[in-house]
Amino acid sequence: MSVNTFLWFDADAEAAAELYAATVPNSRIAEVTRQGDGSAFIITLGLDGQAVTLMNGGPGHPHSDAASLQVIVDTQDEIDSLWDALSEGGTPGPCGWLTDRFGVSWQVAPAVLPKLMSGEPDRVIAVATALRSMSKLDIAALQQAYDQA
Repeated sequence: MSVNTFLWFDADAEAAAELYAATVPNSRIAEVTRQGDGSAFIITLGLDGQAVTLMNGGPGHPHSDAASLQVIVDTQDEIDSLWDALSEGGTPGPCGWLTDRFGVSWQVAPAVLPKLMSGEPDRVIAVATALRSMSKLDIAALQQAYDQA
């Protein structure tokens, strides 16, 4: 048995797979199944060990922010790099969320966030308030809110 993420695209699954594999470290396109005309139908990739399948299934099933891909990173440089690549042509959202140019929602968050969001209530409130004011997350500003509470 295996469980993986499956995303339906109108027609841009291969371009999305190329962006995702190039952007998320330790990622690669594993397989592309093509239709009779040579266009991609099913693309299988690994995003840092997470299996993801993309399909060009035609219109009628748009992406929604009700489901997103979450990337947890250690450094601000990683946040900046992922954010810049994934939001290019897309739409930045609140609290570390963005929608890429293909309509897929992503969360780019630091690994330290759960620690900053637990513990003393004053600190949690301060970090949550700072978080809600951000689009791309700023680790130093979140840490500062925690430390000054």
